[in-house]
Amino acid sequence: MTYFHSKLFFYATILCTILLLQSSKNGYMLFTTAQYVPPSATRLTSLFPHLNFNQDFSPVFGGPYVQIYGNGSNANITLDKKSGSGLGSKNHYNYGFFSAAIKLPTGFSSGIVVAFYMSNSDLFPHNHDEIDFELLGHQNHKDWILQTNMYGNGSVKTGREEKFRLWFDPTTQFHEYSILWNKHHIVFLVDNIPVREVIHTPAISTAYPSKPMAVYATIWDASDWATHGGKYPVNYKYAPFVASLGQMEMGGCIYNPNDISGQSCSKSSSPSSLDPVEGLDFVKLSNQQIQGLQWVRSRQMIYSYCKDKRRYKVLPPECNT
Repeated sequence: MTYFHSKLFFYATILCTILLLQSSKNGYMLFTTAQYVPPSATRLTSLFPHLNFNQDFSPVFGGPYVQIYGNGSNANITLDKKSGSGLGSKNHYNYGFFSAAIKLPTGFSSGIVVAFYMSNSDLFPHNHDEIDFELLGHQNHKDWILQTNMYGNGSVKTGREEKFRLWFDPTTQFHEYSILWNKHHIVFLVDNIPVREVIHTPAISTAYPSKPMAVYATIWDASDWATHGGKYPVNYKYAPFVASLGQMEMGGCIYNPNDISGQSCSKSSSPSSLDPVEGLDFVKLSNQQIQGLQWVRSRQMIYSYCKDKRRYKVLPPECNT
C-alpha cells in the first residue's frame, strides 16, 4: 500500500468513527438495527395517583381470564382459543388524563390486539365516542405496531387511524400509554412522549369526542385485520397470550348521571394547574412536548389517514386545515 493510500485509509477510518459516534449520539447506529433514543419528556404520569384495579375496575368480558394481584395494583388479561378478556372502569368521565403501564405478550404475536381506550358505547350505542390505543401484534415476534384512532358522535365510518412503529420492545418491561382528553385537544402519549395531537378545531368539531366515557383495557383476537390486513392470524399454538397491566391512573371529571346541568366539575375559582381541562399545563403542548411529538412523527409514523387518498377520495375536513 502506498503512502497516499495509507493516509487515505487512516483518514477514512477516522471519519467513519466520527460518523458512528455522532450517529449513536443522535439516537441511531450505523451498520446495526436502529435503536432510537427519544428526547426527554415532561412526566405527566407523575402528577396523578395510581388507582386500584379491585376498587376502580370490573371485568367486562372473559371474567376467568382476568387476574388481579398485588393488592389491586396489577392485573393480567389473557387471550386463548376460548376467549379474550378485558377490564372497564366503574366510572365514566367527562374529561381527564388516563394512563396505564402495559407489558405486552411475549413470543409469537400476530393477529393479537391489546387495547387501552375510552368509549361510551354502553351509554350511547348509536352515537358513541371513542379514543383508542391499539397495539397490533406482528409476525416476527417482536415488532409491534401502535395504532391510534378516534371516533366522535358515531363517526365510525371515517376511521381516523395513525400508526407508529414502537422504538422499544414492549414485551420486556412495562411502558406507559396515556390519553389526555379535554375541550382543547386530545393527546396520545407513550412513556410521556406525545405521539399524536388532535386539536379541537371547527373542522373536526362534529367528530370530536364530547360525551362521558369509561376506560377499558382488553386483549382479543383480531386475526381478520390486525397483522398485515389479516395475512397473519393468531396462532394458538403459542397460547395463552398474557398482557400485564400496572400503574393505572385516571384524573379528571367523574360523570354524574344525576347532574343534568353537566356542571358537577366546574370551578368558580382560578383554575388549578393540575386540572386536566382548565389548567394551563394542559391547554397546549409545551416546547419540550412538541419536540417529542415531532421526533416520533418524523421517525416512527408509518400511516396517517390524512395521507390516504386511495381510501378517501375526499379527505376528512380536518386534514385540509
